[in-house]
Amino acid sequence: MKAEEMRALSLDAVMAQVNDAKEELMRLRFQQATGELTDYSRLRITRRKIARLYTILKEQQAASDGTGEQTPPEQGTEGEK
Repeated sequence: MKAEEMRALSLDAVMAQVNDAKEELMRLRFQQATGELTDYSRLRITRRKIARLYTILKEQQAASDGTGEQTPPEQGTEGEK
């Protein structure tokens, strides 16, 4: 699933995708530990998928909160007396 397709999903659907990807990653790690895993690139692909889903989830949450833009942190009061 491409990022564009993921962005079209609802928050609940994205969370479901995250949970599925985490379960898949756990299965892949068990396969790796037992020596059954033959395609090690699936570990990397799954980790990146999880990261992509979390990024999209944050974007959607920020958009729904109305805080689409982040404000820079306030400057310290050094030098002011």
